[in-house]
Amino acid sequence: MKSIQVRNPRTGEHDYEFASASAQDVSVVMAEARRAQRAWAALGLEHRIKALADWALQLEAHGRDIVAALAVDTARHRISEEELGAVIHFIHGFCEAAPEVLATPFRKLDAHPDIVFKVTYAPYPVVGVISPWNFPLVLSFIDAIPALVAGAAVVIKPSEVTPRFVEPLIRSIDAVPALKGIINLVRGGAETGAAIVAQADAVVFTGSIPTGQKIAAAAAQAFVPAFLELGGKDAAVVLEGSDVARAATSILRSALYNSGQVCYAIERVYAHESLHDALVAELVAQARTLRRSHAAGDGGHYGPMIFAQQARIIDAQLDDAVAKGAKIVLGGKSETVDGAVWIDPTIVTGVTHDMALMTEETFGPVVPVMRFTDADEAERLMNDSMFGLSGAVFGPDTHTAGDFATKMEAGGVSINDTELPRVMMFAGEKTAFKKSGMGGSRYGSTSIMRYVRKRALLANEGSVPPLDKLAEV
Repeated sequence: MKSIQVRNPRTGEHDYEFASASAQDVSVVMAEARRAQRAWAALGLEHRIKALADWALQLEAHGRDIVAALAVDTARHRISEEELGAVIHFIHGFCEAAPEVLATPFRKLDAHPDIVFKVTYAPYPVVGVISPWNFPLVLSFIDAIPALVAGAAVVIKPSEVTPRFVEPLIRSIDAVPALKGIINLVRGGAETGAAIVAQADAVVFTGSIPTGQKIAAAAAQAFVPAFLELGGKDAAVVLEGSDVARAATSILRSALYNSGQVCYAIERVYAHESLHDALVAELVAQARTLRRSHAAGDGGHYGPMIFAQQARIIDAQLDDAVAKGAKIVLGGKSETVDGAVWIDPTIVTGVTHDMALMTEETFGPVVPVMRFTDADEAERLMNDSMFGLSGAVFGPDTHTAGDFATKMEAGGVSINDTELPRVMMFAGEKTAFKKSGMGGSRYGSTSIMRYVRKRALLANEGSVPPLDKLAEV
């Protein structure tokens, strides 16, 4: 059995290992999930809500161990606590919304008063979830929970980069007998993920565009739906008359959260020429107040990079930008200290769209700033991208910024702030534009409906047409 070594991002040491699940192992798990799912769906929504509510209590009971394991793999503690809280919030939110979302009363057809009909929902039996390393727990369950509520079983493959949380998480699941065979976690690399895609009834993937394209092709070959949430290169546009200090704070909060290892982080900034220099100066001044976090609770603002390989990608983008005329005004390339790979907040000016830093996903704490002269140029620049996940627009007021925001080709646009779509988990929907994703919204309570097939039941409560109607042909 293949063993995978896991790197500790604070020490650089490979101090953990696990056995990678083979395709045969996945087959065994899938078979058990299919057996368990039939009972899970048949027992009804009320039963599922009760079981998931019981699990939320167990997540709290096992929370310290889950957070501790997450913190080792991600080199952050507070955000790991936020992840656990978010998953519990997802459980309560989707369970509260489900009775209304999944209600299926009979209705009369207006055009045919003798006919009544209803739509019933048949869940995909087993939903495969392949999640990334930047938010290991949240991105394993942001899609799995609505699938569970809908009546599906899930088989989840977390990233092999951040797998330690699986052990304490399984203990929390095992404490709820109703979930046996319903929530399944398998650890492994690409081969394990491929086996899940080949055997699941629907697939959810969060990660990069190249991998997402491979999964979409494999899902098409297996003739199952694929729900993809892929990369981002979120733009922030700072229009003339904007509050520069507010824009700088909001941009840095987005760009530096989790050391920039967020798909919806602001990764490129377009500033009107009248305030470009002032914005850069404010970004630099505010970023200088931040410092490294070497241990939980030490007051630092950002940790080392989770995945060392990502730092090499960022370094290459910075080298490319500088070679083509960009200037690093704060921060710079990665630094390795006692095994930990650090990238400090980095502000870059003089950037253009022939640089990878402005066109490819960076996934690090880098803020490139480009000036524009008028709204038409800003619109062209912000939409000159294969990405369309989200973005932000700053202006002198909500009306001005909001009008411009409608021109951004992205699924969620914050106005005079960043990351606002995070607060609308159950309140609204958004979809990714362009190559940032496909397959409907993971936001909104109705995202439960992604995991069901619709069956129409129709009943005739009147007479049936006589056979002599056939003569009318």
